[in-house]
Amino acid sequence: MEGYSIVIILLAIAIGLSFAAKRINFPYPVLLLLAGIGVGFIPDFDVISIRPDVVFLLFLPPFLYEAAYNISFREFRKNISTISLLAFTLVFATTGTIAVCVHYFIGLEWHLSFVLGAILSPPDAIAAAGATKGLHLPHRTNTVLEGESLINDASALVAFRFAVAAVAGTAFMPIQAVGLFIIALAGGVLLGWLLAHVFVWLAKHLADNNVIVALNLLLPFVAYLLAEELHVSGVIASVALGLAISRYKARLPEKSIAQSKSVLQTAVFILNGLVFILIGLEFPHILKNIPSSEFILLIACAFLIFIAALVIRMVIIFYHTISIKKRSEATNKPLKHFNKGQWNLIKHPNLRHSNVNMRTTDRLEKYKSLLFSPKEAFIIGWSGMRGIVSLAAALSLPLIMKDGSVFPHRNTIIFLTVVVVIIMLIVQGLGLPVLVKWLKFERK
Repeated sequence: MEGYSIVIILLAIAIGLSFAAKRINFPYPVLLLLAGIGVGFIPDFDVISIRPDVVFLLFLPPFLYEAAYNISFREFRKNISTISLLAFTLVFATTGTIAVCVHYFIGLEWHLSFVLGAILSPPDAIAAAGATKGLHLPHRTNTVLEGESLINDASALVAFRFAVAAVAGTAFMPIQAVGLFIIALAGGVLLGWLLAHVFVWLAKHLADNNVIVALNLLLPFVAYLLAEELHVSGVIASVALGLAISRYKARLPEKSIAQSKSVLQTAVFILNGLVFILIGLEFPHILKNIPSSEFILLIACAFLIFIAALVIRMVIIFYHTISIKKRSEATNKPLKHFNKGQWNLIKHPNLRHSNVNMRTTDRLEKYKSLLFSPKEAFIIGWSGMRGIVSLAAALSLPLIMKDGSVFPHRNTIIFLTVVVVIIMLIVQGLGLPVLVKWLKFERK
């Protein structure tokens, strides 16, 4: 069967499963993943082989751009402290936690353990959006989950590249790594914002809405490719582009905004269906390369990784919540001593120079707006599923290193990655609707 015929069949399956998932109220990504695994076990079914760099280019830019394009820039900026904590601190903490677990559980060398940790550290935007869609979560919760997934890929992929360099014997210094990371991050942001301003300027001078929509669809790919050519983060460039256009899209023709949103949603729907089936298709192929004597041990290790990643995520998000609560209480403590008349003075708009510093009350309001309820914190902690980014990173591991030797334990790393992704999508994806219903969330 020709490759394009297989793609058409897979897309037809994805569209049919989307309809089925809504009818039976089942998480769409999980259903697609299980279908892909089932199709992969069909005898003589050709596995579609796509180069990892093509996977990144084909899937990441439109997914990240569409999510950034539709997110509220104001809400994103408001929750930037929480988003940054999850996208940077949590990613590096998860990398180290997974590395320790794998090293001591199956005896994988430290540098290879850190490679696997970096691969499995970033929660996936596609998986999170697919699993939380239609669950009526609070708007702030969705903003944090989407915002985190928009920028955590950059930190994880930089950590991954340096870990692979360490395996290959390439010398590097931590200070150098930090410097390159900052350059990649800042360069991606700058490029994305520049392209966004160019697009807004062009859109204001173009009369044809179809041309504007086509440019809007093409831009994330341009941003990603140009960034990679300039050796800065293509992921961050795509995200910065989407956020900037989201901020300034009110300046664009109203009809083109509606058309662009529709086209982007359709494109993401098609690619979303295809990507999870492709993940499932890979599993039977990887399974053949794992010795039967190691199978049970590796499955147990995958469950350990899942538990460790979930626990460290819960610990950090609850610690962050408790920290904000303590700061809020500390800020509020001096204000409790004021009587009603003094409070009226504080609140009066024309008395900014009263004895009470208005910045204190402003800071208190800020802390209150950032404070998550225990229910929100738990759902944010539970929703850190992995997906296409982790799989593509694993598949991008080189077969042969520069010295001609085989990349050590490549099949083991890929197998663990695929199994952990499957466990997370099934356990967390299926558990999320149950938890949301049990916790009785109300839309805010």
